[in-house]
Amino acid sequence: MNKSELIDSIAAGSDTSKVLAGRILDATIAVVTKALKKGDTVALVGFGAFSVKKRAARNGRNPRTGETIKIAAAKIPGFKAGKTLKDSVQ
Repeated sequence: MNKSELIDSIAAGSDTSKVLAGRILDATIAVVTKALKKGDTVALVGFGAFSVKKRAARNGRNPRTGETIKIAAAKIPGFKAGKTLKDSVQ
């Protein structure tokens, strides 16, 4: 499912226009992104939680030359599925 299909589903499920559903989805994504930039966690009970995870610095290998390279530490977005979502997929 891509973004436009998701917007169509939201519009159909909430009895709103596609334009309004698109704005709501864009606003939701913006709010989650802003919260993660601040280091906050966004928890949606039953669905899951978005959080920022820290990836430690490590050594890697250049596949072309075989040379060892250093990969810097990084912050990455993460998602952990909630129990209700996990149970509905099984």
